[in-house]
Amino acid sequence: MKFIELTLGSYIISHGYDDKNKEIMQQMHSEIFSKKLIPISRIKSVSEKYVLTDYIDGRWIYWEYKEGFDNVKKLLG
Repeated sequence: MKFIELTLGSYIISHGYDDKNKEIMQQMHSEIFSKKLIPISRIKSVSEKYVLTDYIDGRWIYWEYKEGFDNVKKLLG
């Protein structure tokens, strides 16, 4: 399994959808960023602000990251 190291901060957990098909989101704010190793196989997409990964029990998590879009793109390349 391959990993990349990212500096991650605040995040949003997607818990799925309610009975009206509205996404259930839980936002967690952090003042501190910390380094984490992320398995590349868990990464679903990367935007300029978030790395989207799968999470436990079918949930997804959007992580804020510090490295910048182009740097993450190079790490994944």
